[in-house]
Amino acid sequence: MTSPNLSGAEFRKSSYSVGGNDCVEVATNLPGLVAVRDSKDPSGPLLTFTSRDWTNFLTSIRANDF
Repeated sequence: MTSPNLSGAEFRKSSYSVGGNDCVEVATNLPGLVAVRDSKDPSGPLLTFTSRDWTNFLTSIRANDF
């Protein structure tokens, strides 16, 4: 399996992460892909999801399905 090209990823933190360093950063500017990483280790491992899977995940969180 080929690794996706993440060179253009623009990561951002949640607006709820005021002053914190223990955050998740998300890049949603990649076509069809969402990348997630730990803000404490930006060059470390990351997770990738399809845009569809990420949307389904967020919908489930908002619906309190977890």
